[in-house]
Amino acid sequence: MRRKIYLLNVFISLALLFASLKEGISDYKEGKMKKVALSCILLLFFLLLTIPCFAQKTGFTKEDRERLVRVEVTLKVFMEQVDKRFEQVDKRFEQMMTFLWMLVAIFTTLTGVVIGFAYWDRKTIIRKARDEAIEVIEKEGRLRDLIRALRKLASEDKKLANILRSFDLL
Repeated sequence: MRRKIYLLNVFISLALLFASLKEGISDYKEGKMKKVALSCILLLFFLLLTIPCFAQKTGFTKEDRERLVRVEVTLKVFMEQVDKRFEQVDKRFEQMMTFLWMLVAIFTTLTGVVIGFAYWDRKTIIRKARDEAIEVIEKEGRLRDLIRALRKLASEDKKLANILRSFDLL
């Protein structure tokens, strides 16, 4: 790649050389030496940039090949380690998913048990409340009968009437 860049630089330098020579000859005839000198300096500058192109060796050296082999070996080891790590992460992810499914099962079971307990408890409380209500109604019914009987008796007995009036039962 470097060599191609330098060769391209050489071609550009040659093109500039021919252009400057063409202008330089016409400028020399007209007496414009500054342009000729500038074009020659520019040409020398570009030619100096292209010299390292010819000083380089071509192709790979033995050291370069050995370095590439070491890089390949290191890359293979790295890829194996990455594969192992991905396998470990996959196993861990699978364990976490199994654990999450266990949690879902536990919470579902708990929810079902709580709902079942609430339903059972409601039935027993309603049954107990119904029995208590029946007892209260029966007691109140007997009390009413008792109060009616006392009111009848109070119509004949003035002392009993005063007592019932004090309790607002008459």
